[in-house]
Amino acid sequence: MADEAGPRKKRVQSALFMCNFNAVRSLAAEAIARHYFGKSIYVQSAGVRSGEPADPFMVAALDEIGIDAARHKPRTLAELEEWEGLNFDLIVTLAPEAHHAALELTRTNAVEVEYWPTPDPTNFHEGSRDQRLDGYRDVRDGLIYRIKSRLKG
Repeated sequence: MADEAGPRKKRVQSALFMCNFNAVRSLAAEAIARHYFGKSIYVQSAGVRSGEPADPFMVAALDEIGIDAARHKPRTLAELEEWEGLNFDLIVTLAPEAHHAALELTRTNAVEVEYWPTPDPTNFHEGSRDQRLDGYRDVRDGLIYRIKSRLKG
C-alpha cells in the first residue's frame, strides 16, 4: 500500500552485499550490517571475482569503531550460490560490475536489487598511511549511514 511518501518498502529479512572482489566495500558492508542488524537480518557478502584477500586498511578502519572483520574470508558469488543459494530479499551492489552481475542473476527472481555507487578506496596510493586510511573511513562511514537508513525496521 502506498502512502504520501511513496510505496512502503517491506522489512528486509536477508541482505546480500556485492562488489568486485569481496575484499573492501562488500566486506565492510557485511561487517557493518551484521554489527547493527545481525540478530534480526541474515547478512552475507560476495564478489563477482576471486583472488583478493581482505584489505588490511578496511579491516583497520572497521576495527577503529569496534567491528572485527579480520577473519573475513572473501568469497565469490558462485561460491555463495553453491553453498547456500541466493535467497535474499535485497541485493545491494557497490560497484558497476557487481550491479550488472546481480541484475543478470536475478532476472527470473523476485528480489530487490539496489545500486549504491561507492568509491573504491584502493585507488588512492598517495600520502601517509593515515591519509590513505581516511579514504577507507569515508567509505565505512557512508556505508554505516546507508545501511542503518535502509535496514532499520
